[in-house]
Amino acid sequence: MSSVIVLVCVAVTALLLGGVMAHVLRKPAAKSPDSDMLARLYVMMEREAAAARADTSAQRTAMSEMERAFGERLERMRTELAEQLGSLSGGLGREQAEARAAQSEALRNMAEASAQQLSAIRHAVTEQLHEAVERQMQTSFQRVLEQFTAMQKAMGEVRAMTAQISDLKRLFSNVKTRGGWGEAQLRAILDDVLPPGTYESNVRLGPGNDVVEFAIRMPVKTETPPLMPVDSKFPTEAYEKLLNAAEEGDVAGEKAARKSLENTVRVEARKIATKYIQPPATVEFAVLYLPTDGLYTEVARIPGLIDEVGRQFRVMVMGPALMPAMLRTIHLGYVTLALEERTESIARLLGATRQEMLKMDGVLDKLARNAQAMSFSIEEARRRTRVVTRRLKELDNPVAVEDEGEESEIEFSGHTKGSTATG
Repeated sequence: MSSVIVLVCVAVTALLLGGVMAHVLRKPAAKSPDSDMLARLYVMMEREAAAARADTSAQRTAMSEMERAFGERLERMRTELAEQLGSLSGGLGREQAEARAAQSEALRNMAEASAQQLSAIRHAVTEQLHEAVERQMQTSFQRVLEQFTAMQKAMGEVRAMTAQISDLKRLFSNVKTRGGWGEAQLRAILDDVLPPGTYESNVRLGPGNDVVEFAIRMPVKTETPPLMPVDSKFPTEAYEKLLNAAEEGDVAGEKAARKSLENTVRVEARKIATKYIQPPATVEFAVLYLPTDGLYTEVARIPGLIDEVGRQFRVMVMGPALMPAMLRTIHLGYVTLALEERTESIARLLGATRQEMLKMDGVLDKLARNAQAMSFSIEEARRRTRVVTRRLKELDNPVAVEDEGEESEIEFSGHTKGSTATG
């Protein structure tokens, strides 16, 4: 390919030179030697161009030869490649068929193994479900038996409770029995909340010597503290009528029973106010105690009844839930009264302590003066001890301490005079 390019370049150069020579030859000849030289050059160029053409033709022939040989070689390679591809496709087909057969066999084996495993799993699951269902049925049956036993036990308790309720109804049908039960319940609340000795039972009050069930001593600083009357009432007839009417949905009967209960409470409150409120022996109010919270709730549901009874008759209506709160207030009053008494005793004790401290201050003053005199006497004794010590030293060495002895004698005599004057 490079030789072809060289030949082309030579041909182009020759053509260019030929054109230049033709142009030069057309001009009038000025000098003959140049013309000859150019002619020779032209001839040489012609020769070179002919040689180049010959080479080009030879090379073209060689290239045709090479192209033909290359085509033959390509044809042989194509044939060989086709044969190889045919053999490869045949081998691949055989291998694919073999692989397909092996895959089908493996899939069939896997399907058989999966079917066996699924059958085993189904069998195990069926057995487990059967066991679980049997166990659950046994548990459920046991639970049903236990619940049935508990229900029978509860029915027995209900029968016993029904018998007890019947006994209570028969018990509460007697007025004295009802009163005794309410009084016992009220006594239990008083004992539970109030300190001992703060209330009395069956106290006679007023000019008619009417007996109130309980009278609570109020926490007041007087010799004879006033009493607060507390009486228990249990109007079961009106209350039972009200409950029965409410159960049956009898609106008229319920209204009549509620009115009857209201009248009963008013009558009882009036009796308590008339008989038991006797100032100054008692406070100016009393307590009407209802033994059950249900009864108190029905009374409280009557509009304005409790406020009117408290304002008109000065009687407070209390139930089992409110009574302890009021009694705790009274108990707190007793605690406050005890604290006041202890405060007064503490104040008296502090006054006596102050007097004793003043006396102690005088004693300490005398003791300080005596201590001062004693300190002065001790100092004087120490001075005299020093003088005696010096005298004793003079006995050991009289020459060395002569002058000191004279000074000590003067000091000793001076101290003696001072101590005599002080004494």
